[in-house]
Amino acid sequence: MFFYILKRLLLMVPTLLGVLLLTFVVIQFVPGGPVEQMVAQLQGRDSGGEGAAATGAGYRGRQGVDAARIAEIKEFYGFDKPAHERFIQMLGQFSRFDLGKSFFYPKDVWALVKEKLPVSISLGLWTFFLSYVISIPLGIAKAVRAGSRFDTLTSLLVLVGYAIPGFVLGVALLVIFGGQLQWFPLRGLTSSNWETLSWGAKVTDYLWHITLPVTASVLGSFAVTTMLTKNAFLEEIRKQYVLTARAKGLEERRVLWKHVFRNALIPLVTGFPAAFIGAFFAGSLLIETLFSLDGLGLLSYESVIRRDYPVVLGTLYLFTLIGLVTKLISDLCYVWVDPRVKFD
Repeated sequence: MFFYILKRLLLMVPTLLGVLLLTFVVIQFVPGGPVEQMVAQLQGRDSGGEGAAATGAGYRGRQGVDAARIAEIKEFYGFDKPAHERFIQMLGQFSRFDLGKSFFYPKDVWALVKEKLPVSISLGLWTFFLSYVISIPLGIAKAVRAGSRFDTLTSLLVLVGYAIPGFVLGVALLVIFGGQLQWFPLRGLTSSNWETLSWGAKVTDYLWHITLPVTASVLGSFAVTTMLTKNAFLEEIRKQYVLTARAKGLEERRVLWKHVFRNALIPLVTGFPAAFIGAFFAGSLLIETLFSLDGLGLLSYESVIRRDYPVVLGTLYLFTLIGLVTKLISDLCYVWVDPRVKFD
């Protein structure tokens, strides 16, 4: 097992290098970088300059930017060095877990991640918790009542919810419950008077704000976990040891919860680490953007739009590393849950 873990850890290095190299190469050919944006602002071609030029009343004396000023801008952003030197320098920083400084925020990338992380954790924890708390009991009930009207009806409802994209559901929830009925707020996790509220009022206010985003995030994840639980239980129920336990006169409840439950939960338990981490980082972009939640998803989106390359590459490096470690933990969970699995 030690050599297997060591091999997996060593394989993470070329994987990280490949992801970072591919992204870095793509960035070199994407127009509208920070240097071009700064030059455009100096030339008066930003939104204000374009509007003024359209009316004919804009100041046109700064449209030309000399080469020395452009060289200063490139040096300021670090683009005065060749691409391979910047890539090697970036790898050296990342090896020390130094993610660099943002081009557009007066903060380090680590500080930005720490600032936005609580929002993503809040949304991810509720999504993960509700998905498993509801899906696993529902999947067990469907397996026990396989083929019944309850099984058919719940399958239809779960699959319909799975077919609706999260952002489409989010828009519908915002329009109906946030706009027309005005039962829930349209944006943010807290109200403007959060600091003046009592402890109980703060909890109520937080739950009031988180209801719509969590509903939009959770509904699509019900189907996979529910059907996986149902199929795993059905597979175990049909095995020989269950028939033997029933033939010995054991109660059906004891057979189900003592014998079937542990074996059927193996694929679910081993997927816990990936699902737990994925709830924080996967699929949060659209939900956070839609509900104006200032989390990691919205930060990543704004960084790509504004060409904030240190934030893009730093968060990509961090998320990729977390994903690789999570995948390793998921594989090790197989050994922990089922001692018959031997990676060696």
